[in-house]
Amino acid sequence: MTPAVRFYWMFVAVMLPLTFLLLLNATQWSVAPGHLIEHPWLLVFFLLVVVFTATGLSDLFYADSNLRKNYPVFANIRFLFEHFRPEIRQYFIADNLEERPFSRETRDLIYRRAKQLDDTLPFGTERDITETGYLSLFQSLNAKHIDPESVRVSVGGAACRQPYSASLLNISGMSFGALSNNAISALNQAAAAGNFYHNTGEGGISPYHLQYGGDLVWQIGTGYFGCRDINGRFNPEAFRRQALAPVVKMIEIKLSQGAKPSHGGVLPGAKVTEEIARIRLVEVGKTVNSPANHPEFDSPLGLMRFVERLRELSDGKPVGFKLCIGKKSEFMGIVKAMLSTGILPDFITVDGAEGGTGAAPVEFSNRLGMPGLEATYFVSNVLKGAGLRDKVKIITAAKNASGFDMLSKIALGADIVNSARAMMLALGCIQSKSCNTNKCPTGVATQDKARAKALNVDLRARRVEHYQQGTVKAFLELCGALGYDSPAQLGPKDLYQRTESGLRNFDQVYVPLKPGQLLMDDVPDFYREDWQRATDQAFV
Repeated sequence: MTPAVRFYWMFVAVMLPLTFLLLLNATQWSVAPGHLIEHPWLLVFFLLVVVFTATGLSDLFYADSNLRKNYPVFANIRFLFEHFRPEIRQYFIADNLEERPFSRETRDLIYRRAKQLDDTLPFGTERDITETGYLSLFQSLNAKHIDPESVRVSVGGAACRQPYSASLLNISGMSFGALSNNAISALNQAAAAGNFYHNTGEGGISPYHLQYGGDLVWQIGTGYFGCRDINGRFNPEAFRRQALAPVVKMIEIKLSQGAKPSHGGVLPGAKVTEEIARIRLVEVGKTVNSPANHPEFDSPLGLMRFVERLRELSDGKPVGFKLCIGKKSEFMGIVKAMLSTGILPDFITVDGAEGGTGAAPVEFSNRLGMPGLEATYFVSNVLKGAGLRDKVKIITAAKNASGFDMLSKIALGADIVNSARAMMLALGCIQSKSCNTNKCPTGVATQDKARAKALNVDLRARRVEHYQQGTVKAFLELCGALGYDSPAQLGPKDLYQRTESGLRNFDQVYVPLKPGQLLMDDVPDFYREDWQRATDQAFV
């Protein structure tokens, strides 16, 4: 018997009968309700002793926890503090730069821009600008002004018959089901008002995506939600019906995502309501599996043919694919398939291993995939080395929250930037990290209708719009500070990283490729082995 258990039994043996006797004595040995109420403090103390006793008995004889058995009652105090630890740390302990994935400084920036408040920083930076890995820019004495209205990106190659003019910053893929109906509605209203696009996520096109007429990028995942047959295979007729909608501007095939690359998903039958079933074309109450791989193709050649098929079914709308870079040779195999077939995607969305809104196994989230900066640089260089860079647009959907985040990705090769979690923060998310519990305190990432009602669609739509506009403005001001008239002038030489050898730009830290160099005999060692291994016949 541990000392804590002995103390518990001694306390119960002494205090329970003692408080009971004191209570009876004070009420003249009557337990009538009227007599008990005359001595409230004694009654409360007696009830506390009873609760203490009952809790200890439960811990000793019924608890699964070893700690509770050895420390009855008192162990529960530890679990109580552990339950509130994230909130205590967030509000009272963590400094402005410490928290992950978004620091207090970053969250405050998003909130203040969303509310159109002053977003300046007083008294100098809190960051250590001399630490290894720190990213910097070198400004020009010849600063320029860039009009936000003049900067759009046209997406659509030679085979595209309906090119789309996209904003520099857009809403990344988040499904209805992961987010509440009010959250999706607010995002779509913001996209319509701010003239930027709204990626549907792989959960299909819901009525809330259509409610305000915002431009949509329809994401097609391995479950083919919204365009599947009863067996979960791709249904061309169902796809065409939705792809021809005027608000659907582009089609994105999701190969993998940064949160959990090469990992499928399961939608439990309990969550498949009539509404979800109708949107995703699945059966009510039946568990739905999303495989890790696409059933429609198993090779780079198959992917290119699927891209071409979707482009034709959608009457020539831009079609591309999204992936988190893993094995370099596999992406190079996709590029070789582009060269051998002549079929080019209109865009490639690069997701970073920093994760995203999707809940994921810890090992997958922490250890798989290439970070967004390096992945963007790699994809851009491989396309350049294959002579295809000017024919395919790159969208980076990694961790993006500020104008500098946009600039760093665009400098390394992206044409467009997407953001998911920052848009959630603009909706009112507080980074409670309860997205996978259905108990989101702000009504953003939940299907609990009572919680979702707390999200005011009109107000939050305006805040998302303000955040997007403020961030694009900050990005263009940075471009102007470098002396540029257009973001198209940015390049890897503008982004500096502090190394042990001092400040070096990305073309000095990594190995750049010349246009068409992969098709010649002088392929740099950094790329040679993966390029030789890559094949358009299989993902290897």
